[in-house]
Amino acid sequence: MSRFWSDIVHRLSPYTPGEQPAVAHPVKLNTNENPYGPSPRVLAALSAELGGQADTLRRYPDPTSRALHEAIAQRMGVHTEQVFVGNGSDEVLAHIFQGLLRHAEPILFPDVTYSFYPTYARLFEVQFTTIALESDFSIDVDAYRRPNGGILIANPNAPTGRALTLAQIERLLVANPDSVVVIDEAYVDFGAESAIALIDRFPQLLVVQTLSKSRSLAGLRVGFAIGHRDLIEALTRVKDSFNSYPIDRLAQVGAVAALDDVEWFDKTRHAVIATRETLTADLQALGFEVLPSAANFVFARHPDEDAAALAQALREREIFVRHFRLPRIEQFLRISVGTDAECKALIDALKTLVKVAS
Repeated sequence: MSRFWSDIVHRLSPYTPGEQPAVAHPVKLNTNENPYGPSPRVLAALSAELGGQADTLRRYPDPTSRALHEAIAQRMGVHTEQVFVGNGSDEVLAHIFQGLLRHAEPILFPDVTYSFYPTYARLFEVQFTTIALESDFSIDVDAYRRPNGGILIANPNAPTGRALTLAQIERLLVANPDSVVVIDEAYVDFGAESAIALIDRFPQLLVVQTLSKSRSLAGLRVGFAIGHRDLIEALTRVKDSFNSYPIDRLAQVGAVAALDDVEWFDKTRHAVIATRETLTADLQALGFEVLPSAANFVFARHPDEDAAALAQALREREIFVRHFRLPRIEQFLRISVGTDAECKALIDALKTLVKVAS
């Protein structure tokens, strides 16, 4: 602590990101990164951007990210005026908290969800109320029928992996015509329905996505939001008052190339989905309860094993999974879907660690 800190710094509980292990060959299943690399077109685009162009990194990038806006709009079937881009979806969410969620009524989000939400709420001094998930960790959209200053739902939810249907999201929107409803779709491409289809019918809807997961670009930090142009204008005003050059030159060209390669996108995400189903079955065979997942991870607990102890035992074998010391989920492990070989290494290790009922 320091006497030079602002008052708000003393009140913050910063978000804790997943560990980036400093070992040579980890089985890294703790941060929901895509186990497959980005499209080869991304690497070619980055090389072309750098090759022989002395001005590439000397000059600022396009502050409007025009080519990226156009690529997202074309891929998602919307107008460019309905698109906002940011330095990863976390930055997009930060601008949403500042620009759209600071009202007299508290915002609403689940009690078990992406832990950046309460962090941002405290940082930007946004009042919030959490709504308890059902006993099966599903979201009851009817529980959000109450006065609020906005609603924030991750779909699929994190860290549970459970997803709402498009009909459920529509019911949520109908019940909240006067509140901004943010649907955070970081994992939507692995089995859920995107709410982008509802944008033109509901002016209060804002959908957030990222290129980190299904397009394997976690290292380039590109996220975006799609919604009514009035919502997009609010985010742009905040962005241009904070950082008018959020997307660097390489991230812009890499993101455009990734969006362009639909074949690679479909091939790799379907591979992740197939491995997820195998991983789920293998965990269940070892006695784990595994929640239904529409994401690139599974959320599992064993009735006879302590989750923290399991995570530590796996870590000692250089296999990394995520454990949250939080109410209701302290006995769960969140396991990212890796390659088939990585998931087999996990299962082989667990076979030596858990008691399998006969």
